[in-house]
Amino acid sequence: MAHQTVFKRYELKYLLTTEQKQKVLEAMAPYMKLDKYGRTTIRNLYFDTYTYLLIRRSIEKPVYKEKLRIRSYSKANADSTVFVELKKKYKHVVYKRRMSLSEAEAMMWLSGEKHPDKHTQISNEIDYFMELYGTLHPTVFLSYEREAYYSNDGSDFRITFDDNILCRGEELSLQSEAYGTPILTEGNVLMEIKCSGGIPLWMTEVLSREKIYKTSFSKYGTAYRTLIFPQTHKMNSYNMMEVNKDA
Repeated sequence: MAHQTVFKRYELKYLLTTEQKQKVLEAMAPYMKLDKYGRTTIRNLYFDTYTYLLIRRSIEKPVYKEKLRIRSYSKANADSTVFVELKKKYKHVVYKRRMSLSEAEAMMWLSGEKHPDKHTQISNEIDYFMELYGTLHPTVFLSYEREAYYSNDGSDFRITFDDNILCRGEELSLQSEAYGTPILTEGNVLMEIKCSGGIPLWMTEVLSREKIYKTSFSKYGTAYRTLIFPQTHKMNSYNMMEVNKDA
């Protein structure tokens, strides 16, 4: 089965209540359909430097930002197909390159143990990224339940709903169960509109009618603020106390 490997699109994010989600689903019904996978649990492993340089830069909202992750659409084993994804954003446009590999191949590659047998333009870009940032390692496991909808007219207009977004900093493996710390307020749903052009009139009408406004929400960024930064801040404070005691 062929998988899409290159993406260029806008990704617009909205935080909805369950009631607002229902109103959007009602408006979508004549125009969109749920994909064949239905409701799926997506697992992600994000890779970063030991100083969390990638996510710290991203949180500063620069004109250009990038991240590297491995994604699976179910609980993996060593032979399962997963996706190594290099995601970049420049002036609000998202560019994504991804390669499909076995879970074992992907982990060995990104851990610097062994390059996969595949050599492509995308693997060259990922190699360059890894060389640029030095030693990268998995920092966060992030999972969520997703419903993805596609347009009936065959266009690339797409809508996803994510909830039960969980993050953790241990058991960093796509072969593990989905569990962790919730990063969404209970009852909220993250909706993403993905498109290369304009939003259909029927969609803009429901957004306006239900007072649904675009927001900035990074899953990895929120996981960093929720999980990693408090831990590193606490550790830094402890180290400073130890230094002061020895002074």
